Amino acid sequence: MNSIENIASRDNAGQPIWKFLMSELKPRGKYFTPFNIISVPIILVGLVLIVIRFIYGIGSITNLTQEVPWGLWIGFDVVTGVAFAGGAYVITFMVYILNIKKYHSIVRVTVLNGFLAYVFYAGALLLDLGKPWNVINPIIGNSFGVSSVLFLVAWHFLLYMMAQLIEFSPAIAEWIGAKRARKILSSMTIAAVIFGITLSTLHQSGLGALFLMAKEKIHPLWYSEFIPIMFFVSSIFAGLSMVIFEGSISHKVFSDQISEKNHKAHKGIIHGLSKICTIAMFAYFFLQVLTFVHGKHWDLLNTPMGYWYLTEMIGFVLLPMILYFYSYRTQNIFLIKLAAIITMIGIIINRLNVTVIGFRWDAPNPYYPSWMEIVVTLTVLFIEIWIFRWIVRRLPVLRESPSWVKDH
Repeated sequence: MNSIENIASRDNAGQPIWKFLMSELKPRGKYFTPFNIISVPIILVGLVLIVIRFIYGIGSITNLTQEVPWGLWIGFDVVTGVAFAGGAYVITFMVYILNIKKYHSIVRVTVLNGFLAYVFYAGALLLDLGKPWNVINPIIGNSFGVSSVLFLVAWHFLLYMMAQLIEFSPAIAEWIGAKRARKILSSMTIAAVIFGITLSTLHQSGLGALFLMAKEKIHPLWYSEFIPIMFFVSSIFAGLSMVIFEGSISHKVFSDQISEKNHKAHKGIIHGLSKICTIAMFAYFFLQVLTFVHGKHWDLLNTPMGYWYLTEMIGFVLLPMILYFYSYRTQNIFLIKLAAIITMIGIIINRLNVTVIGFRWDAPNPYYPSWMEIVVTLTVLFIEIWIFRWIVRRLPVLRESPSWVKDH
């Protein structure tokens, strides 16, 4: 009898659910690991800074101004993070819509990663708002109007988080041994997936659409009317690169959670994802070339920003695309993982180029994030990883579902 069945039997024997949940809060694993030693001090400092921010205002710990109201917290925590969460809609589309069973073993962990990403990036929005209680305004259309892109993005965020929670909810039901609830929730999965995929494709491009109104503020090499399309296409290989990267780490850290069958299938999954990344990156690079030629910005290439643009396109798009293609043909798993890391760095660079580096690049006093902004960003990231680790160690995310699931 596995751990989930033990949980179900204890609950059925009359153990109050609150006692079970309290027992699950107990720490598991080693305390003094490199990650814990590094992350705990940063989280403690970051929490203090967050308290200061809410007491004394956003200007007390950031370098944001009226001219540059969006900085690192939006550029990295939200815009970049949402791109990395794109793996959830791609994987669920392949498994539930295209019926590609090969990737079924990574659906739950990918959806969990995407759900936590959206929850924490929504939290990062509260940090970035000068008056956090006004977060309701974009949702109700107050002061923006229901035709605003921000209104659409806000609703996409809210509804997509709900859809992902429904997609992941069968795992929660299995954890607490709720057989009837699990059956009901599982029946809602396909509808939630279709709804979630639709929302995700819309808000990936919607985030890019937010910057269409900032034509005079974004450097011409990164601004075009096709930003929404670029954001959407890049979210495909950004999300799958994150799946490869996160999956490779989880495969080692949580090896005891993974069945022998899924252990053997790991390389095949990574190999298949590399092909999809190659195709998506080729489409993205081709679109970028067309956009550049259409914009006729040849004179800007021989400038410092032009050199930085070429570095992004050649070093962090073309190079990893070639690596993905070559490693797929040669089945070189190491090169696939290397390509995933380079691609993720490239996505970070691209999103920061649009939102921070290339935004008001010609201002007399350009924006630079303060050390406190960086610490808070790391705090949000580390807390998300802690919660992700806690869930994976307790719920059937990577391990097989309990045997009673097959009977229901």
